[in-house]
Amino acid sequence: MAKKIPLRVCTGCGESKPKKEMIRVLKTPEEEIVLDATGKKNGRGAYICCSADCLSKSIKSKGLERSLRVKIPVELLEDLEKELILLESGNKKGI
Repeated sequence: MAKKIPLRVCTGCGESKPKKEMIRVLKTPEEEIVLDATGKKNGRGAYICCSADCLSKSIKSKGLERSLRVKIPVELLEDLEKELILLESGNKKGI
C-alpha cells in the first residue's frame, strides 16, 4: 500500500501541497513567531509555499494571523520575509 503524503494548505495562495514542499511559520508556547524549516518544533503552525509572494499574500489577507490566532507586528513580518527570501535563494542554489 502506498504511503500517504501529508498535505498542507498555503495561507497565502490557498493551494494544497505536500508538507515537505512548504515552510511552517510557528507560534511557540512563548508567543514568539518563527520560521520552522524542520517542521518539528512545538507550537501552533501555519504553512506557506516557499515563495515571498505567498508570504505577502498571506500578510495582506491576514491568513497567517488567523491561522496562528495572534496579531503579528509589522517588524516581525518584515523579518519573516527576509528569512524566507534567504531560504528561497538557498533552495534554488541547491537544485
